[in-house]
Amino acid sequence: MGIRVLLIEDDETIAEPLAEGLGHFGLTVDHVATGTEGLRGPYGDVVLLDLGLPDMDGVDVCRGIRQVSDVPIVILSARGEEADRVLGLELGADDYLAKPFSVRELVARVRAVTRRTQRPRAPVEATLTVEETAPGPPYEPGPLVVDRRTRQVWVGEVPLALTPKEFELLALLTEDPGAVYSRQQILDRVWDPHYEGPTKTLDVHVAALRRKLGHSAWIQTLRGVGFRLAVQTDPGPPQQVDFP
Repeated sequence: MGIRVLLIEDDETIAEPLAEGLGHFGLTVDHVATGTEGLRGPYGDVVLLDLGLPDMDGVDVCRGIRQVSDVPIVILSARGEEADRVLGLELGADDYLAKPFSVRELVARVRAVTRRTQRPRAPVEATLTVEETAPGPPYEPGPLVVDRRTRQVWVGEVPLALTPKEFELLALLTEDPGAVYSRQQILDRVWDPHYEGPTKTLDVHVAALRRKLGHSAWIQTLRGVGFRLAVQTDPGPPQQVDFP
């Protein structure tokens, strides 16, 4: 089954050849010219979003889509400033391409984000270890469960609402709890091996994950190295963890 793309782009001189080019690579493209139309959907498998729309800012469109769907979003924009990229990624976009770009590169990015969001894996369950906790008030978390198949995450009985990038980042760290992943490894796996956007977006996503997980102890930063999930795989029923 082919990939269906929703292209939100008001410039017909860009949209028409882009849709034709994507079609040559086997993608089916639905094109709308305004943010209002784009928000109505259907979103397909991937949304290609221009930030400079005539009726509303593309950033607001990104925010609106992310409130109702976890469909992958790739921002296409002539705005190449780092602040715009970081804002778009922080709001839940999965990738960012600054114009001009080649259709071949865009197709590669589209296929990469769809692969990441469609990979099924068995749920991973983990619990915080006492020695990995950061100083702070007493905190007694439930087990962390990450289900690749359903793309659901719980801490104890509480389900978490994560953006696609936050989910992929957390899922990567839970592949080998306690192992250190370098910044480059994470960018290669969660973003793209050819990602050239601002590296600080990784810090933005880590900070957001820590907030949603309820405690900074879940994700540790090793300065100059990378990040790791401060957990151990729990093969049996969740054990009570006592914090000083």
